[in-house]
Amino acid sequence: MSASPYYAHPTAVIDPGCEIGEGSRIWHFCHIMPGARLGRNCILGQNVFVANGVVLGDNVKVQNNVSIYAGVECDDDVFLGPSMVFTNVVNPRSAVERKNEYRRTRVGRGASIGANATIVCGHDIGEFAFIGAGAVVTKDVPPYALVVGNPARQIGWISEYGERLHFDDKGQAICPGSGERYELKDGHVRKIS
Repeated sequence: MSASPYYAHPTAVIDPGCEIGEGSRIWHFCHIMPGARLGRNCILGQNVFVANGVVLGDNVKVQNNVSIYAGVECDDDVFLGPSMVFTNVVNPRSAVERKNEYRRTRVGRGASIGANATIVCGHDIGEFAFIGAGAVVTKDVPPYALVVGNPARQIGWISEYGERLHFDDKGQAICPGSGERYELKDGHVRKIS
């Protein structure tokens, strides 16, 4: 019998019927349900739950105590901070089954969600967006946006490197960490170098 292409701690529960990409690491007390798909080189910290139908791209890092419920899709290189929360029903009730009302949440490539943030279902997080710790996201977040607070509000823009961008009067900014150039035009940011 060949060695597994991924690592799972002995306390992890890996249900038959899930897909786990090569090089992924799944740590203590995680539970991966059937139908979940994890890409290559993902890291799941302690006590992570991944529901049926969840899709994680390559290189997704999930910190301790995160539950990823049905309806969530994360593109490549997403960071999910400790104890952040996804929801999948807008108006849950214990006595009312609403599995047919799950709303989709998509987290774009390279986005980061800070510790203890809550993402209300049915919203898209744009690529390379940065959700501050403790934020409560109740609407779509544009690519490269920096959002904080409850409810979350945009306070600026952030580079792919994770540095705050400061645009000049011509709508140009240089990331202080990487030296890459960005343009802000008509309320949208794009990398130009």
